[in-house]
Amino acid sequence: MIVLRHYMNNPLRNFNYLIGCEHSGEAIALDPLGADDVMALARDNGLTIRLILNTHEHHDHIDGNPVVQAATGAEVWAHQNAEGKIPNQARGLVAGDVIEVGTLRLKVLFTPGHTLAHLCLLSEDGGPQGQPVLFSGDTLFNAAAGNCFRGGDVDQMYDTFVSQFQPLPDETLLYPGHDYMKNNLNFALDREPNNDMARYWLEQVEAIEAADMPVMTLGQERTYNPFFRLHQPRIRERLKESFPSLGEGDRDVFKALRALRDKW
Repeated sequence: MIVLRHYMNNPLRNFNYLIGCEHSGEAIALDPLGADDVMALARDNGLTIRLILNTHEHHDHIDGNPVVQAATGAEVWAHQNAEGKIPNQARGLVAGDVIEVGTLRLKVLFTPGHTLAHLCLLSEDGGPQGQPVLFSGDTLFNAAAGNCFRGGDVDQMYDTFVSQFQPLPDETLLYPGHDYMKNNLNFALDREPNNDMARYWLEQVEAIEAADMPVMTLGQERTYNPFFRLHQPRIRERLKESFPSLGEGDRDVFKALRALRDKW
């Protein structure tokens, strides 16, 4: 599997992706906001775009669809809940569907929360050493969870983390839809000031441009991402400073973290 990540250098800090088959040269354009950039990336790497996939319906993930489709004839696929929200959507995907392009096999995970039509894509053996690869859209970012205030639901986001992400192995490579890593790591340290891994990675990326951000694993995320660390005593103690009546359940902690991150 070939993964080409392109940083859009826009205010929303989007990543666009081409996911290619190294044998056939066929590729998937994932969330193509910058249509011209995506097509140039395909051309420069000898790839032919056969399919457009959208993780969800927000404009910064679909605005490039028409130009890419007109140039390549590729169909647009997204979750079935996005039908009527994404122009020219040809197929409504559901959890468990397997998308095949060349030798690529991507499993659809239904991951509502950021929106109620959000999906993620999992390649169970597509990494350089045969490890799983997760394309997480706006559901899971480096060091944070996605927001839920533009058509989403924080309870469903929590359920997604528990049911879809927690079972994935530590070696899973993470490809999110945006670069917010520095800001998210600062938030993580604000919530858990004694987290040495959050401090280490913030130091590592401080001088790195967004286009060159490292590809992290879920195992690494679990050492510093507060949304994976709901049981940590320091996180809970800090939250009670802002939410004195905070409940003891993991869902309560997750929702409180997300409420604070919305204002960060």
